[in-house]
Amino acid sequence: MIAAVTAVMLIPSLSIADPLMTATPETPPEPDGYRMDAYRAPAPATLKGATVIDTSGAFDLWTRHAAVFIDALPHPPKPGGLPKTAVWRETPRDNIPGSLWLPDTGYGALADVTLAYFRKGLEKASNGDRQRPLVFYCLRNCWMSWNAARRALELGYAHIYWYPEGTDGWAAAGHPLAAARPEPRAGGAAP
Repeated sequence: MIAAVTAVMLIPSLSIADPLMTATPETPPEPDGYRMDAYRAPAPATLKGATVIDTSGAFDLWTRHAAVFIDALPHPPKPGGLPKTAVWRETPRDNIPGSLWLPDTGYGALADVTLAYFRKGLEKASNGDRQRPLVFYCLRNCWMSWNAARRALELGYAHIYWYPEGTDGWAAAGHPLAAARPEPRAGGAAP
């Protein structure tokens, strides 16, 4: 008998399986620091130092190849200690075609290894040009892209766009999505 295992998001307050949350008229104010918990909740309407864009603006940048898109949605790892007969099925992720997926980089606090992974990913996305426009997104009502965009600003990237509607808004507008794989971590392993 073969045991089947399905990927489950074990991320506090963030679940791909959650129904879409709708924005409320009351958006929270921009915090002084990073959001540290409850990542799947209404986010501010602003991000100091970044340009906030809607789906139309994101689609324009994408069709003109005017920016590099970075997906900050977390990626659940394969659980350790699975029985040899277990079948592991990852949760699929479709993102905006051509995006670089840097999972786990939108948490409020990052381990040194994850911060190094983020820096390396930004270097790849920008070809070392900190003036190159970068668009950060994940899902609607998700702080992961807000935190990642803020972190990129603090690392000296000058042209940061934040797309808070993420793949939810993109798909609702009928724009294409593509199967995604995370950017490999050190040693070539996917996160």
